[in-house]
Amino acid sequence: MEAKNDPTRHVRQRTDRDLDACVQVLAAVHERDGYPVNWPDRPGDWLTQPTPLSAWVAELDGRVAGHVRLSRSDDGDIAPGLWSARAGASRATTAVISRLFVAPAARGHGLGALLLARAVQDATDRGLHAVLDVVTSDTAATALYERLGWTLLGTAEQRWTPQQTVTVRCYAAP
Repeated sequence: MEAKNDPTRHVRQRTDRDLDACVQVLAAVHERDGYPVNWPDRPGDWLTQPTPLSAWVAELDGRVAGHVRLSRSDDGDIAPGLWSARAGASRATTAVISRLFVAPAARGHGLGALLLARAVQDATDRGLHAVLDVVTSDTAATALYERLGWTLLGTAEQRWTPQQTVTVRCYAAP
C-alpha cells in the first residue's frame, strides 16, 4: 500500500522577509477571487499598515501559502461596535482579524482555519475578543467563518472611499 502524501502545514509569525512571498500569494488570490476588492498601489504596505498587533503566515511544505493579521480596531471598523453593543463591553476589548488569504493552489489543507485559530488565540491571550468583517460577495470566506462557529453580528454598509460603499457581514469569534 502506498503512503498518502501529507503536506507539512505550519503557522508562524510573519517577518519582513515574508512580504514578497505574501504579495505573490495575494496577487494569485486577487486574480482568482477578487480579494482584495481594490488592489492596493503598494500591497506590501497594505499588509503591514497600520501597524498590526501581530501577523502570521501559513506555510505548506515550507512555502508561504497564506496570511492573517490582528489589529486594534479603528474608527472605520463596524464589527467592533456591533460586538461591543451585543456584549456590553468597550470597543477597546476587541481585536480585528484582517488580511486573511490562502493561495488558491494551497486550499483544502485547513490553512485558513489554522490562521484564524492562531489569530483568535493571540487576541484571547491579550484579553481581547476577535472580530472581523467580510464583503457579502465573498461567500467562500463566509462559509469558512460559519463552519468554524463564528457568530454573525450583522450586515452593514461600510464606506471605503468617498466614492465606494460596500456591504459587509460582521462576525465575532466563538
